[in-house]
Amino acid sequence: MKYFFIATTLLVSATLRATAQTAKPEDTEFYTPVPAVVSPGKSSSDAPSDAIVLFGGKNLDEWVLVNDSTATKKWLVSGGAITVDKKAGDIQTKRKFTDFQLHIEYRIPADIEGSGQARGNSGIFLAALPWGAGGYELQVLDNYNNKTYTNGQAGSMYKQSPPLMNACRKPGEWNTYDVVWAAPRFNEDGTVKTPARVTAIHNGVLVQNNYELKGDTPYIGAPKYRKHGAAPIKLQSHGDPSKPISYRNIWVRSL
Repeated sequence: MKYFFIATTLLVSATLRATAQTAKPEDTEFYTPVPAVVSPGKSSSDAPSDAIVLFGGKNLDEWVLVNDSTATKKWLVSGGAITVDKKAGDIQTKRKFTDFQLHIEYRIPADIEGSGQARGNSGIFLAALPWGAGGYELQVLDNYNNKTYTNGQAGSMYKQSPPLMNACRKPGEWNTYDVVWAAPRFNEDGTVKTPARVTAIHNGVLVQNNYELKGDTPYIGAPKYRKHGAAPIKLQSHGDPSKPISYRNIWVRSL
């Protein structure tokens, strides 16, 4: 048996050497499918050629008020930015999305007041739903020097996953989110086929690393899933007493 093992080992080694000698680089090369050509923006903030620009600094044509989709007056557009109007309520995209890459920038006012959750509070709902917690919220808040519960600070998937790092810029400066969202899929009976996943980069720092969501992001209670399809992206008007925050340079690429 010992000699058989040695002989077998020598045979395998010889075969591998022979294969290595006859193998060619092109054996492991392929040329299809050919990736589509996308022209990147001139900077990381600029939309690539295949992106849908949701807000480019001029108007809110891609958005509606959640409470009144026919309203012509929405949030304030000024200086290339949109500013939250707590009286008007949340806004959401007219279009619905499933999987996507999202770029969005926000600014906490330099003279922000308040503390905890009442300090520049807003949120980006990666899929807005008309029931329960209202969807899946990526938190927007001033946490440059402001303590709160960690799964409710900026960069968190609200009440589920705290950010890996606190990468907040100080109030008055623009912050950037780059997000990859994979929407959940459901079976016919409403059970979860594949859960939602999110990767988020905050000001160039990874804060959510392919996180698998347990469901929606409620303020009270445990997260849960409810069957849905494509959904709008929503920006939250939190309604706290602090000065309102602003957004700019919003674009999305369907994946």
